[in-house]
Amino acid sequence: MTVLDPGLGLGAGATPTAAAKRCLADLALADGHPLFDVPRSASNLATPDVERFLAYSRRFFDARRYTNTGPLSVELERRLAHLHDVEHCVTFASGFWALVLALRALALPGHDEVVLPSLTYRRMADVARWASLVPRFCEVDPDTLAIDASTVEPCLGPDTAVVLAVHPIVNCCAVDEVEQLARARRLPLLVDGVESCYETFHGRKVGSFGNAEVFSLHASKLINGFEGGYLTTDDGDLAAKLALQRGFGFNGHDNVEHFGINAKLNEIHAAMALANLDELEDQVVDHRRRYHTYRRALAGIPGLRLLVFDEREQTSCKNIVVELLDDWPLTRARTLELLQAEGILARAYYAPALHQRPTAYRTIAGPLPVTERLAERFVLLPSGSRVSLTDVTAIGGLLRFLATSGAAVARPGGDLTEAAVAAGAHP
Repeated sequence: MTVLDPGLGLGAGATPTAAAKRCLADLALADGHPLFDVPRSASNLATPDVERFLAYSRRFFDARRYTNTGPLSVELERRLAHLHDVEHCVTFASGFWALVLALRALALPGHDEVVLPSLTYRRMADVARWASLVPRFCEVDPDTLAIDASTVEPCLGPDTAVVLAVHPIVNCCAVDEVEQLARARRLPLLVDGVESCYETFHGRKVGSFGNAEVFSLHASKLINGFEGGYLTTDDGDLAAKLALQRGFGFNGHDNVEHFGINAKLNEIHAAMALANLDELEDQVVDHRRRYHTYRRALAGIPGLRLLVFDEREQTSCKNIVVELLDDWPLTRARTLELLQAEGILARAYYAPALHQRPTAYRTIAGPLPVTERLAERFVLLPSGSRVSLTDVTAIGGLLRFLATSGAAVARPGGDLTEAAVAAGAHP
């Protein structure tokens, strides 16, 4: 993997940063030039060496085996099982369908509820519904932004079919506690680790907890397969069942043994994932550089707190999340409006919470005050292979300027041109 000059964009099409913002008139919402001509994304968008990708692709092309457990998907499963220190890996067309099929396979017969956090991926309740389960939303720990045994246990009952633990995008949930609780209650545990494929928790590889864990190969994730997903487990029977179900349930020619769907990973996706997997360690080095540059760039900005990675564990440092504290002068909506106008594609972190979203199906939730408070406070900042160290410094400088501009930039949806004139920034 070639690491470019950190003063330039790390990805194709990236451009050097514009001048820093020194007065209101410089802001894009006041008709100033955006900080970035090419927007900086919060997605990873890792791009491997093209010749490496083409070399993998020629293997399935020459073999004329494009799908249905081709040579590359088999190799990818072997390597991912080794990465996560488990016996089995099953690849899928997406992480979404890996979750759906795993929930259906693990759910206790005669029970219909899945316990999961409300502060999580915006379509997670849909996953439960596709698996014919009823989402029961639980609270999260305010420090980790994730579930633990104390938040899961009050939601367990006679209708619980399965527990779905979800790792947050910075560090991990207390998955060992939840694993022990599920075992004591004789409940299956599925873990969603889509943002945590490189991590360890208490020295143990993520991917080896619960009955199974699910990951994504989407372009926004650490291992980019264009699209795709996979499941890791030490349960050979579960792996075999899911391998059949992802291929319509066929076992042999026209012999249908299981309920199934077409959710196979094709070979072009496996080629991209393998090429990125080859460069994974180099990619993580780049992520750590960006993270530590963010730590320096954001240090001392009033009202802003960077979520720090636990570097005692193995961690990719991929995602950059900040909390807007009580003394931050802007609403989150106004902050995002200002950042996005500058070409900074920042996003609200898991807002609104799932129990606050209208659905066409039944969900269950008691009072979740911690979740509701946390859902209003966090922002995901640009990171990944298309963001340079110079970009990070510029983003930090803009946030520092916004922190000190206060009421002048606070009005949601407001045009800053008049404010800039009033401040004497325009002639």
